[in-house]
Amino acid sequence: MSSPVGVLAVQGDFEKHREALADCGIPSIEVRTVEDLARVDRLILPGGECTTVGLLLERYGLGEAIRRAAEEGMPLWGTCMGMILLASEVEGREQYTLGLLDATVRRNAFGAQVHSFEDSVEMAGFEPPILGVFIRAPIVVRTGPGVEVMGTYGGKVVAVRQGVRIGTSFHPELTDDRRMHEWFASLGSGAQG
Repeated sequence: MSSPVGVLAVQGDFEKHREALADCGIPSIEVRTVEDLARVDRLILPGGECTTVGLLLERYGLGEAIRRAAEEGMPLWGTCMGMILLASEVEGREQYTLGLLDATVRRNAFGAQVHSFEDSVEMAGFEPPILGVFIRAPIVVRTGPGVEVMGTYGGKVVAVRQGVRIGTSFHPELTDDRRMHEWFASLGSGAQG
């Protein structure tokens, strides 16, 4: 991998993603501007507060730059809020999204912050299961024809993939399991595999 992994750092838990990548020996940088985005060949969109991040992405032109990079094949991975931002639609709400994942998400599908929990998630291609930390987590309630379900929990879709665009409801960066970060860092730019 030639470039560092970018971690969107306008708000949210971006430091934990950088720690997880560092544990794998993978360099990363914080992405706050269009110029920062140009220095990376893949981007993680972390958890945080959707409305705030959406406003900031719009204000600084970063949302449009992420869309362009995605169209050119940049791998993207959204965790929790990041998955909501990537989605094409949020159930029952009008809010800013990047529209890069042909899926509809439901916010806070497991309840409020007090209902946060962690448990094993069966994930395609990962054995043993991934430990998922769910904090006000969304779920996917509709997937388009190009979207593959990667993970479910309690019958609910909590991880999806559309080519090199990934969405997870949970936070792998809050556990000691680094397999998803290693896998994302190895995903081929522009490749569908």
